[in-house]
Amino acid sequence: MAVENLRHVKVFDGRTFKKSVHVIGAGATGSYLLLQLAKLGVQDIHVWDFDKIEDHNLANQLYGPDHIGMNKVDAIQKVLKEQADMDITVHAERVTDQRLDGVVFLLTDTMASRKEIFANSLKFKPHVDLVIETRMGAQEMVIHAFEPVHPGLVEKWESTLTSDDVEVAAPSDCGAQTTIGATASMLAGFASWQFLKHAAGQPVDHYQYISIAPAQLQSKQWV
Repeated sequence: MAVENLRHVKVFDGRTFKKSVHVIGAGATGSYLLLQLAKLGVQDIHVWDFDKIEDHNLANQLYGPDHIGMNKVDAIQKVLKEQADMDITVHAERVTDQRLDGVVFLLTDTMASRKEIFANSLKFKPHVDLVIETRMGAQEMVIHAFEPVHPGLVEKWESTLTSDDVEVAAPSDCGAQTTIGATASMLAGFASWQFLKHAAGQPVDHYQYISIAPAQLQSKQWV
């Protein structure tokens, strides 16, 4: 893909963005997000996921019938090569305490896994510039974007974490049973814009709430 022919280069030019981008979770939001990042021309993309694709994933994720049984990371690597001519680095493993850097999208299925990953690999790590974490229900979405070295922002984000054992209304329920591909792709777009703001040196929105019905958007700065 010739970068000079892309219409978005006045907003984002992948040739000048030198940070790594790590996407943890290649499911509903993650698969659509990865395609958007690749089409933006992000050069150093890492994807982490240890799951395989099952038939129930096809309705709300980027994958097709030919991908069933494949590791998600291998399938998304193939999709991005075909659709964006982009090579990415894949990690078919669970994130525990690996060293991450740059921008990290935290998109796993459970709150427990997010807490563990954040505590071990992200919290107060100076080489991680920004964490973007999303939550999704059928018609509602939340995005958190914050610098994990900032104690006040970390404390505020950690106060939003719930237990996976407690049934809560969307969008706090990151592992919601009802998910829709249209919502996932929209959420990926809003998350991408937080990334674009960061890349442009603009303040990110620490908290965004988006509802489809009724339509509303709320954005907040925590400090």
